Amino acid sequence: MPYEEIEYEVADGIATITLNRPDHMNAYTFTMRNEMLDAFDRIDADDAVRAVVVTGAGRAFCAGADLSTGGGTFDREQSKEMFAGDDLLEDGTPRDGGGTVALRVARCLKPVIGAFNGAAVGVGVTMTLPMDVRLASEKAKFGFVFARRGIVTEAASSWFLPRIVGISQAMEWAATGRVFTADEALAGRLVSRVLPPDELLPAAYALAREIADNTSAVSVAAIRRLMWSGLSAPSPWDAHIADSRLMAALGGAGDAAEGVTSFLEKRPAEFPLKVTEDLPPEVPDWPVR
Repeated sequence: MPYEEIEYEVADGIATITLNRPDHMNAYTFTMRNEMLDAFDRIDADDAVRAVVVTGAGRAFCAGADLSTGGGTFDREQSKEMFAGDDLLEDGTPRDGGGTVALRVARCLKPVIGAFNGAAVGVGVTMTLPMDVRLASEKAKFGFVFARRGIVTEAASSWFLPRIVGISQAMEWAATGRVFTADEALAGRLVSRVLPPDELLPAAYALAREIADNTSAVSVAAIRRLMWSGLSAPSPWDAHIADSRLMAALGGAGDAAEGVTSFLEKRPAEFPLKVTEDLPPEVPDWPVR
């Protein structure tokens, strides 16, 4: 599909999604939601893509929901497109639109790197919580501003945020709704690095390149599902069961043989397995609807 509000490109095994409404600080819309869902479907279907970088055009990453419709922006009767259109829960409640994006990112089989070039507020930050690594420019700012808008944290952030930063930090940011700096985001572990603006994307691509050049795509997909699903595993024993099943499934496969052989022969590995064809059924189905 042609995109109107994001840019999508693939180069040398790395997909880049750029939120592209710079005149509106990349404010989130129903169109952007649909385009991001489509882009992540393309990413999972393309074995040439080994890692994903998500960033914003212009001076912002994403300033949150587009509020141009005024006070009815979050009224389900007036603003159905702010939700998920006709996508409803079993009881008929419209699904939170940002949550559909966050859960699609969570389900992605490729590692996702968020590169915050500027402000990330509201859904502009919550939809990135399922990304695996978040890097920030020194100019980036963040805000879980929902309580200041009379609504609640969305995009499944009540699940993701406390697991990333801890419940106390999550509640401080969510209860105050204040906007805070990249340095505070780093101290609170929301991002892993803060970089000068001109070093942000090179750092994101260097990390993506390290993954693409050195690892098995099937291994990374399986590890990503193990890690994220393990956050809600009842005990280490459940994680051990999942690990054991995947070790048994992959230990005798082509990538394991190539990984060991290439190490012994001191050469770069050429892993033969493909995510679209060879992902074993033992990989956790997560998040489960």
